[in-house]
Order: sequence, then C-alpha cells, then structure tokens
Amino acid sequence: MPSKINANNVKTWQVRDRNGQLLRWAMWMGAAILFYISWMRISDQTTWYFFFDAPRIAADIGGRAFPPRWEYIFSLGKPIWDTFNIATLGTIIALTIAVPVAFLAARNTSPKLPLHPFIVRLIPGFFRNFVKKVTGEDINSVGIVRPLALLVIVSTRSINSLIWALLLVSIVGPGVFAGLIAISIRSIGFCAKLLYEAIEEIDENQVEAVKATGASGWQVMVYGIVPQILPAFAGIAVFRWDINIRESTVLGLVGAGGIGLQLQGSLNILAWPQVSLILGVILIAVIIGEWISAKVRAAII
Repeated sequence: MPSKINANNVKTWQVRDRNGQLLRWAMWMGAAILFYISWMRISDQTTWYFFFDAPRIAADIGGRAFPPRWEYIFSLGKPIWDTFNIATLGTIIALTIAVPVAFLAARNTSPKLPLHPFIVRLIPGFFRNFVKKVTGEDINSVGIVRPLALLVIVSTRSINSLIWALLLVSIVGPGVFAGLIAISIRSIGFCAKLLYEAIEEIDENQVEAVKATGASGWQVMVYGIVPQILPAFAGIAVFRWDINIRESTVLGLVGAGGIGLQLQGSLNILAWPQVSLILGVILIAVIIGEWISAKVRAAII
C-alpha cells in the first residue's frame, strides 16, 4: 500500500486503484518474463564447462605469471613514455578544438543569423508563440552554427577511442600517431560538452556589467565569460587527461602504440611473466596519473 506526505508532514496511507495495481503487476510480470527469456538465451550460448573450469585456469595462469620477469622492465621505458605522450598531447589537441566548439554550442554564446522581417512574417503565429514561450525570445534570428557544433560533440563522443584507433590504424598505419588522433577525437566531445554546459551556467549579470562599459564582443568574452569558466576548464582538462592515460594503455592492442602493444605481443606468445609485469607498470602509471590529477584539482578548487 503506497504512502504520501500530507500538508502536516505526516505519512498517510492510500489505497491503490484496481487499474493501477493491475498495471504494476503486469509490468513486474513482463520484466520477469523478459529476464527469463534473456537468461535462457545466454544459457544456451554459454559453455558451462569452461565457466566452472575458470577458477582452475585462472589459478594456473596466475601461477605461471609469478614471479614477473623483472629484466623485461627495461624494455617498457619507451612504451610507457609513449603512453603518457599520447594521453597528454591528445588532451591538448582536444582542448584546442573543444574550446571553440563549446562556445559555438552554448546557447548564450552561439552566433545567430538575423532573419529578414518578410521571412519572419511567413512563419505561422502559433509556432512563433510556441518558440517565444519556450525560449523567451521572438524568432528574429536563426541559429545554424549551434546544431553543427552539437553534431560534432555527439559524433566524437558516441564512438569509443578503441574503435577510433582501429579505424585510424587502417587509414594512417599502426603507431603512436594513430593512437594520438584517436584519443584527441574521443576527447573533443567530452570536453566540449562539459565546457559548453559551464558556459551556459555563467552569471549573466557579470556579462551585462562588462557590456555596459562599451566593451566589444571579444572583450565581453575575455573579461565577462572566460574568468567564470576557467576553474571548470582546468578541472575538465585534468579530469580528461586522467581518463586518457587509462585509455591510452590499451590502444596498443589494436596497433595504435603505447604499452598496450607490448601487452598484446606478450599475450600472443603466452609470456605470462611479462604480462604480469606490464600490468603492474600500467597500474603504477594509472596511480601516478590519478595522484597528479588529484593534486591539480585540489590546487584549483
């Protein structure tokens, strides 16, 4: 029996109506049937012998992986350096592109093309009233740039960096350059989305105060908008760099450079002591990146 809070802040019970109760039971029944069908399909396509034998296989691989092959660590210096370079340069390139895209995507900074009064009169009145009710403004201009900027943000965020790397390896060939471009493309949408949301949440009073001094459009942006989004920009940059370090460690699995290339080679020849050492180096690299990211964010905040 459901409950609600009345005006006196007291919980009171209310009886559900019959149709609502039947609808809830039907939804629960549908969810149970869907779960049962999904489980049966998964069960039919699962080799349960390997599933139950997995602990023995994991213990066998773990026994072969230890102790690590410590002398192999001298071969991991350049790959881990390439991994950090991919993450750092990829973040810088992404931020360089994401900043203008974010300004073009934000409602309060995206440019609009003025419409001719004759074209405005051709727009149905009910549609103009609807737009005014939603946006609070008349249809005197059209924003063409913003949808294009949002398209860039969505398209770069919708594909994982590993897929970008796989595609770019086929186009530009294997190596660090493919991984660098893949990380850059994947980071553009992430950074631009968070940044344009920060731009839309700025204090408009500060912007109006700068405009009241007779400042130009660029001066309004530099003195009215940029100071308000700088903390968010720094936090986004450090956060994305931290993510890119983790993502760049696996790009080598598809030939895009970094320490993942050594990991893939060791897995192919079943060199489990090398695999355990590479995984340990990756863990240390991620911890170092997380520590640097936390220190920078603490200094900013």
